[in-house]
Amino acid sequence: MIAPVRPALELPVPRPLASLLRPAPDSAMAENLRRGKSPWADAIHLLWSLWVFLTPLFGSGYSLRWALLTVVTYPLFLALFTAVLLAPRHHAPRYALSMVALGLLPLAWYPSAVSYFIFGCVMLRVSRRGGFGRYLLQLAGLNALFVVVGLLAHYPWQALIWIPSMAVIVSLAVNVGTANQEKDAALQLSQDEVRRLAATAERERIGRDLHDLLGHTLSLITLKLELSRKLAGRDPDGSRREVAEAEAIARQALAEVRSAVTGIRASDLAAELASARLLLEYQHVHLDYMPPPPMPAEAERALSLVLREAATNIARHAQAHQAWVRFEQEGRNVVMEIRDDGRGGAHVDGNGLTGMRERVAALRGTLTVQSLKGEGTCVTVRVALPAATTAVAALPAQAAGAPTLPAVHAP
Repeated sequence: MIAPVRPALELPVPRPLASLLRPAPDSAMAENLRRGKSPWADAIHLLWSLWVFLTPLFGSGYSLRWALLTVVTYPLFLALFTAVLLAPRHHAPRYALSMVALGLLPLAWYPSAVSYFIFGCVMLRVSRRGGFGRYLLQLAGLNALFVVVGLLAHYPWQALIWIPSMAVIVSLAVNVGTANQEKDAALQLSQDEVRRLAATAERERIGRDLHDLLGHTLSLITLKLELSRKLAGRDPDGSRREVAEAEAIARQALAEVRSAVTGIRASDLAAELASARLLLEYQHVHLDYMPPPPMPAEAERALSLVLREAATNIARHAQAHQAWVRFEQEGRNVVMEIRDDGRGGAHVDGNGLTGMRERVAALRGTLTVQSLKGEGTCVTVRVALPAATTAVAALPAQAAGAPTLPAVHAP
C-alpha cells in the first residue's frame, strides 16, 4: 500500500496544530521549505530572546512584577514571531510592528521588553514591498520613537544611545545577509534556467539536423526497396540494381550520421568549459580559459570528463579565488592544465581523481597532480594523439596571470 504524500508546505507537527501552523504559500517559512531547509531554521534566532530573562541581572533584579509581565508578554512574543514566519509577505509586517509595540508599551516598567523591540525591528523587512530604502526609513522612525518613549520612562541617556544603535546594527546585519542569500538563490535559478534553455536548444538542433539528414535519405531508400519488390518478378536485374542503389544510399547515410555524431561530440569540451565557468563563478571563483584546440573526439570526451571532475573539486574543496585552464602541444601529445590558487595540500586520491586517471589511462595518457599546501593545485593531463591527427597548434604556455609551479613529471 502506498503511503499518502504529505503536501509540500505541511509542517512535521501533530495534526491538531497542522491547520494553525500551515504556512502561507508566499510566507518566509514556505520559502525555506521550497529551498529544502528545515521549517524551523529561523527558530535559531529565538536564542537571542534569552536576553528577556538576563536583563534583570544588569538592572533592578528579578521581581514579582517582572515575572508577571514575562508570563504575559513572552508567549505573546512567541506567537507574533511565529505569525511573521507563517503569514503572507504583505501581512507579515503587521505582526512585526505588533512586536515593536509589545516592546514599547511596557518599557517604563519592564526593561526586558527591549528584546521584543529589537526583534520587531529585525523582522520588519520580511515583506519585500517598498525595497530596502523604505525599510531604512521605517527603522529610523521606530528607533526615534523608542528614544521618545525612553525619555518619558526616564531611561539613562547611555541606554538611549546603545539600544537604538544595537537595533539598527543587528537589523542591517541580518537583513543584508538575507538579501545576499536571496540574490544567490535568484542567481542559481537563472543559471539553472540558462542550462535548461541551452539543453533544449541543443536537443532541438540535433533533432533538426537528424531530420534533415535522414528524412530524405530514408524516404529514398523506402522508394528504392518498394520499386525493387515490384520488379522482383518481371525484371530481376532491375530489382537487384535498385537494391544495390538502396544499399549505397544507406552506407552514405551511415557515414553522414557518424560525421554528425562526431561533430556533436566535438562540442563537449567547449560546452564543459562554459559549464565550469558557471559553476565556479557561482562559488565566487573566477575562471580564465583558452579555447580548446581541435583533437579527436575520444580525446576531447576524456578531457571533458576530467575537466568536469576538476572543476567540481575546486568548487567544493579548494577555497580558491581564481582558476585557469590552458591547452598546448608537446610533440604528439595534447596537454590540458587545470590550476587554482586555493589551499592545496591534497595528497590522497579520492574516487573522482581515481576515475580521472582511469579515463586518461584508457587513451594511453598520463595525469599528474601537484598540490603544494598554500599554493593551490595543478592537474596536468597529457593525451597522445593518433599519428594521422593534424598537429595541434601550440598555444601560449601560460595563461594570463596564472601562477607558475615547478613542473612535475609522470612517473
